[in-house]
Amino acid sequence: MAAPHIPILRQGRPYKSLDVQTIDRLGTDEAAAEISFACADMIKYDMLKMSEAREKLKAMKSSDLIEITKKAGEIFLNDDLPIGVDGMMQSPEDYVLSLAATSGLPHSLIRMNMKRLGAIFGQVDDIFQGLTRGLDINVLDKGYGEQGGAPVSFSPTTNELAVILPSNSPAVNALWIPSIAMKVPVLLKPGREEPWTPWRIIQAFIKAGCPPEAFSVYPTQHDGSGAIIRRAGRVMLFGDDSTVKQHEHDPRVEVHGTGYSKFVIGEDEIENWEQYIDSIVESVSANSGRSCICTSTIVVPKYGDEIAEAVAKRVAEIKPLAQDDPEAKLSGFANPKFAEWINEAVEEGLKSDGARDVTAKYREGERFHNRDGMNYLQPTIIRCDSFDEELALREFLFPFASVVECPQAEVLDKVGYSLVMTAVTKDMEWINKLFDCPEIERLNIGNIPTNRISWNQPHEGNLFEFLYTRRSFAIAEMA
Repeated sequence: MAAPHIPILRQGRPYKSLDVQTIDRLGTDEAAAEISFACADMIKYDMLKMSEAREKLKAMKSSDLIEITKKAGEIFLNDDLPIGVDGMMQSPEDYVLSLAATSGLPHSLIRMNMKRLGAIFGQVDDIFQGLTRGLDINVLDKGYGEQGGAPVSFSPTTNELAVILPSNSPAVNALWIPSIAMKVPVLLKPGREEPWTPWRIIQAFIKAGCPPEAFSVYPTQHDGSGAIIRRAGRVMLFGDDSTVKQHEHDPRVEVHGTGYSKFVIGEDEIENWEQYIDSIVESVSANSGRSCICTSTIVVPKYGDEIAEAVAKRVAEIKPLAQDDPEAKLSGFANPKFAEWINEAVEEGLKSDGARDVTAKYREGERFHNRDGMNYLQPTIIRCDSFDEELALREFLFPFASVVECPQAEVLDKVGYSLVMTAVTKDMEWINKLFDCPEIERLNIGNIPTNRISWNQPHEGNLFEFLYTRRSFAIAEMA
């Protein structure tokens, strides 16, 4: 497949810019795609007209938009769709190959994420019910109605949902897909190495019957991203802590940063620790450890050495393989410097006497590994003597986790924020304390891997409450 030109999308209208950049296939000088880049002034101008895109969705019934979303999911998974501006078409297999060529993800993980995204489309009505706590979707058409026997009305907080997307995993696009059924258009800034998924999702929506005006895509530099963040009514922002921290107190911005997710075993269940190794391994390594819901710290009251050994032995079996190998579970890095930086950060933390790389004796070769022109980081389990160690509460974009022993009574004081926490325990007193803890976003009680989530119970923010606010109202009878 020749390299397509992916344009800017200005409320559904493709626009080929004079500022064109090339993404190469990893490990080669061969172009995978040409991409039009938008300047900040263009984005500012277009954002003044986002109310027009909102009107296109507002004119449609929410029930019809739900059916369009479901249909779009089937199209996304199965159909050939336009790619770029030159009449080229992209099959599902072409999509897999293109994304693999620029992201480093193996084909097996891309297909897994495709199925995950397809499920989001198909479950959109269930997701809507979960996010709204059973609201009749027709309330968005009429403007008011009833919920639980009480009158309700909701007004939109914005004319658009702006999303600053990363390049690390296509599944993050799942978070904005339901906004279309909620009658809110999207404005996307794709990750540099990952324009493929948002573009394919949009083309699937359009083929399914959604107004093209509902979609804007702006590949851009930092100034363009800044313009989006400053001017959009609502922003979904992905990035590392240094990126998202400056916006965490802005009510317009929903930040998706480092997850610091944890797998904790209680004192009442620690003697059964061998029963939970499968779940721990999945929690650490699923999606090549690239998700914020992957476990980065394992906390136990005792048997830390034994658990670290057991997990290390299992994750060390995950090796760099050819991207088209159906057994491949480890992703390469599109940016080789980033892989080097992560490896250096791990090595720096290991200079302490209180931190040991337990996987070193099980894996083949060094942690930092080059194959087929791509850089990989092999899975790493660190045994930390305490939470004072630098690596005890770190998170990286590969299968990485620390194992720390801590008395159960001190866990909540030591572990800090957790996007997801799995707590394997039947101790009701401790369970109640966990439910009371404001620093746990999603809590799993029992043997549930941290990467297992329910989209009708969001693990980070509530899209409907982000896009709509409840309004008090009264309607007088007219003579």
